[in-house]
Amino acid sequence: MNENTAQLATPRAPSAPSFDPRRDLSAAIALAGRTLAAVRPDQYDSPTPCEDFDVRRLSSHLVAVVRRIAVIGRGEDPFAVPSFADELPDGAWAQAWGPAAAEAEAVWADEGILGRELRLPVGPKPGAVGALIYTNELTVHTWDLARATGQHPAWDPALLERVLEVVRRSLPADRRGGAVPFGEVVRVPDDAPAVERLVAWAGRRP
Repeated sequence: MNENTAQLATPRAPSAPSFDPRRDLSAAIALAGRTLAAVRPDQYDSPTPCEDFDVRRLSSHLVAVVRRIAVIGRGEDPFAVPSFADELPDGAWAQAWGPAAAEAEAVWADEGILGRELRLPVGPKPGAVGALIYTNELTVHTWDLARATGQHPAWDPALLERVLEVVRRSLPADRRGGAVPFGEVVRVPDDAPAVERLVAWAGRRP
């Protein structure tokens, strides 16, 4: 999964009037951080379900993603942040995560951010849309990392159902390939766990 995608439909927040997508974004950041912190050195070369990423590369990308979330929230150019934290040595990702996550949380605490137009890799979008996009990005990559390292995160089923509702609207099953870097939807039972239905929609095989 990659947030640098220009041809996805604009996601809309779930319809509950009290829904604040920043809560889900915060939860996704926290879970990604806990999963990253549990990676062992002997797992760095392990493959992940995310094509072309081993654990080392995915860990570096996750740090870059949370840094980019803060930059976007400040209204700055998302491409000012590289897609990988290549300056970090092996094993330094979890240590770098804390300050980056704290900065993202502080930036997104701004009450006006949800209605403000921000610069996303996919183009200008309201902050509410940015929160939804990055909650999905972090959640799927957290699953990738957990699957590669034998972890079993404490998934929030309600959050996953909200993310799934959004991603099914913004990423139709028939819009795959080419400029849209997602595999074909993998069929799973309707009663499969929410995280499996989510990653299957992103083209992963649970």
